[in-house]
Amino acid sequence: MPNKEDCIFCKIVKGDIGSRKIYEDEKTLAFLDVMPNADGHTLVIPKKHFENLTDCDNDYLQAVINTKKIVAKMLLTKLKPSGINYVSNQGSIAYQVVFHYHEHIIPKYVENEGYILSKVVDKTKWTNDNFDNVLNKIIK
Repeated sequence: MPNKEDCIFCKIVKGDIGSRKIYEDEKTLAFLDVMPNADGHTLVIPKKHFENLTDCDNDYLQAVINTKKIVAKMLLTKLKPSGINYVSNQGSIAYQVVFHYHEHIIPKYVENEGYILSKVVDKTKWTNDNFDNVLNKIIK
């Protein structure tokens, strides 16, 4: 994982790398994804480097949430998608590629195009015992 000095999103925040910025405030930046799943696919990042959501300070996390709402309203108004997917990945196993906390806002225009969840869940394995076992691991 690159350090803060090598982080592409930190370089975007500093202005060393250009971006197609659509919103900015004191703590956040929102810009179009360079490999979009759909028209208007936007990334929202904190301007301060945090590797992922659970590392992010609460003040910056709240700012990211607020910016997501502002950007979503912009996209809904200007691009008129039928819906929006909100996605955040944490860890390489979960497909995090840039290790600077970021949220994806992905407009949805057609059901089977753009961002698609492809994994089918085997619902037969989720018995009450399975749920209880997971619950107990979490709360104990």
